[in-house]
Parts: sequence; C-alpha cells; structure tokens
Amino acid sequence: MPTKGQRKHAKVEDKAVTLFREYLRIKTVHPEPDYDGAIAFLEKMAKDIGLPSKVVEVHEGRKILIMTLVGKEPGLPTILLNSHTDVVPVYPKEWKVEPFSADKMPNGDIYARGTQDMKCVGIQYLEAIRKLKAKGLSFKRTIHLTFVPDEEIGGILGMKLFIKHEEFKKLNIGFALDEGLANPTDAFTVFYGERSPWWVMVRCRGNPGHGSRFIENTAAEKLRKVINSFLDYRGMEEKKLKSTGCLTLGDVTTVNLTLLEGGVQFNVVPNELSVGFDIRITPTQNLKEFEKKIKTWCKEAGTDVTYTFAQKNMDQTLTSTEDSDQWWKAFHKACSDMGMKLEKEIFPAATDSRFLREAGYPAIGFSPMNNTPILLHDHNEFLNEDVFMKGIDIYCGIIPAMANA
Repeated sequence: MPTKGQRKHAKVEDKAVTLFREYLRIKTVHPEPDYDGAIAFLEKMAKDIGLPSKVVEVHEGRKILIMTLVGKEPGLPTILLNSHTDVVPVYPKEWKVEPFSADKMPNGDIYARGTQDMKCVGIQYLEAIRKLKAKGLSFKRTIHLTFVPDEEIGGILGMKLFIKHEEFKKLNIGFALDEGLANPTDAFTVFYGERSPWWVMVRCRGNPGHGSRFIENTAAEKLRKVINSFLDYRGMEEKKLKSTGCLTLGDVTTVNLTLLEGGVQFNVVPNELSVGFDIRITPTQNLKEFEKKIKTWCKEAGTDVTYTFAQKNMDQTLTSTEDSDQWWKAFHKACSDMGMKLEKEIFPAATDSRFLREAGYPAIGFSPMNNTPILLHDHNEFLNEDVFMKGIDIYCGIIPAMANA
C-alpha cells in the first residue's frame, strides 16, 4: 500500500486519458464489433463538448456517426476529421494484460487493442475540439468529425458506401485527415498516398490420381511454379528496399502468400489446388503492366491455371504536398510552428483515405505518435499517455490551421 507521501505525489490522470481508456474497453472487435456501444459513448462525449451529432445508417448494422462544428463561413468547403471505430482480433494468450482492459503501466503505457489503430486519434480530435471551444475560438470553415465502421475489413460497408450517400455529399468536404502510423523516432510520419491492395487467388487444375504414383501434369506442379514466380518477384522488391537507403516500404510492391487451399486426403493427388496472395502495389508501379506479369506467371505454370481478384484497387491518386497547395501549406506550417519534423511517405497498407482520394477529396494520413514503436495489429499494442496527451495539443495547432485555410 502506498504511503501518504506517495499518494500525495501520485499523478492524477487527465480526463482525456480516462475517456480514451473507456473507449478502448468497448469491444469493437471483429467479427462482432459492438458498434452501438461505441456510438453511444461517442454521442455522450459530443453532447458534453457541445457538438451536434447525427447517425447515418449506410447498411444494415453499419452506422456512421457525424459531429459538426459550424464555421463562420459555412458555405466554404469543410474539413473532415475521420476515424474508424473497429479494431482487429487479438490472441489473448500473447498479451501481457487482458487486451481490452486498457491497463496503464507505472510509466504511463496504456495497453489495449486500438490504442494506436486508431481509437487514440478519435479521442484526440474530440479533446482538441473541446480545448479550442473552451478558449472561445471559432473558425472560418465548418469541421466535421466522422466515426466509421468496418475499416479493418476493407471499408466496403463503411466509408466506401458512405461516400456515395446523400448525407456525405451534404458535408461539402474540402480536405480530410485520417489515420497514419506511429514513428519510432522524434519525427512524425505523414502519408499522402497509399499502395493499391490486390488480393489474388490463383487456381491450378491438373490430373488426379493415387498418392503412390508419379502422376503427370498435376495441380501441385503448376502451383509450385506459380508460387515461385510470385515469391521471386517478392524477393526482388525486398532487395530493392534494403539496398536503396532512400526508399520506404510504401515505395516498393510487397507480395505475400496468405492462403493455401485444396486436397481431400493424404493418398489422393488433388485435381485442384489454390493459392492466395496479398499484394500491395506502389503508386509508381503501372497497374496494367503488373497484371500482365500475373498473366504471364500463370501461363508459364501450365494449362488450366486461372486467377481471380478478391480485391483489386485501381486508384493511385496522391494528395499534393507541394508548397503551392493551400491544404498542404496550412498543415505543414502548423506542424513547423510547433517544431515538428515531418517525414512524407506512401502508406504501406490501406486505409479509408483511399476511398476519399479516389472520389477526388485530398486526404492526409496522420497519427501524432512519435517515439513510439509501430504496433498496429500486433500483440501488446500500447500508447503512452504522455504521447497521447501531446497529440491533443498537436491537433489544437493543426485543426485551426486547416479550418482557417
């Protein structure tokens, strides 16, 4: 038990941290995310801050929560602060704490699924707005905050549908902020584009037979050639990344074998085997030329080798980071004024920003987490409370800059 002197000097937890931890405890984890619980919690926060809110159902069970801070010139294109409420599954045995307990260590590290990806940003937006309103500040442009579902499973029933909805069109978006990644150094990473996600399933058909014989033209022989072609290309891209010091992960194309299907029992040579690849294609790669590679690899493997796409994103739109661009200029100046070092990159995975950019809305991916290991989707995901609180102050600088651009 702490002594009286120790209790006296114990750090009092900021209300923003307490709310963050409450949000983390809401199990918005797939496959059955508690979206209603998250919306109820966030609506309560909006009411407490004084932000009008509404809920839009874009698909059965898939709701978007919209909060709005009206600007002095509401006819101008608005600022969107977007975050997703869902999180990926966990392997509890691999965690040092219960993954949805939001336990805080003595050094301030808060452990829970979603600390980095991306419940931190949602609460930071709200707490920054709370601070700015408390100072009596108002802005030229209207600010919208959106909390969307299903980003972690592709956003098909979330942001992708929302952008086509009449309620989205009414928002009159001019510029959007969405999630980024932590940075282990003193710098902050800013993402102005994303790699195109392609999920490819290759099916190889061949002669079946008894497992004791040398069957010719089997599905397995063709599958081996397919796998070798895809993974040889993977090796080339990995070598390019490691041998060129100026490239980041987003500048190369990654290929990973993620699915293997087929077979009925040990002594039967199957007539069909399938392999799935998760491919993330850098914006500098010609997509039509890359699909030609896939066709060639399949053709070289033999007859009856076909491929289909589970996902095929063809948009390679980038958000401008030129000094002449009004949005980038406002964002960059706000960060510079706070003494922040920025590192511009292509996002290596995929976020809801891709739907925004594809629809013509400039978007930047940014999560104010420096001096922090990248732990999204990893075991023991955590964020330090001091880093979290600093992020609120950072948004207090960025949001007014964007809303007055």
